[in-house]
Amino acid sequence: MADFNWLEILGWNSYQLEELRFAGFSFVRQGKYDKALIYFKSLVILDPKSSYDFQILGALYLQTNEEAQALPMLNQALELDPTHEPTQLNKVKTLITLGQKSEAFALAAALEKSKNRVIADDATAVIMAHS
Repeated sequence: MADFNWLEILGWNSYQLEELRFAGFSFVRQGKYDKALIYFKSLVILDPKSSYDFQILGALYLQTNEEAQALPMLNQALELDPTHEPTQLNKVKTLITLGQKSEAFALAAALEKSKNRVIADDATAVIMAHS
């Protein structure tokens, strides 16, 4: 599906994408993750270069205990934006749940050095909780 330019085929532009994101995120805020997943699954097809959509989709899969599906989405988000620390932290949590603790701890150790204290503290908490 990535071989098609769906936006061109549909005659859409960034306005329609933002409307989908807004609708999807409104379901996230309401805790209706199953509905939000539908929107963000569509968005990663429509806009495969959007790290944001992959970040949110990965986080939604993590939130709904679908870690095996979360990991490829988080990896894709990090391929598009390797420095996004909240996505890195979600990857740490996903890896731990999948039993890949050594990789998770290595990434968490790097995040402990973050200038963002919330990220650094969360990384420390994850390491302490799972050591």
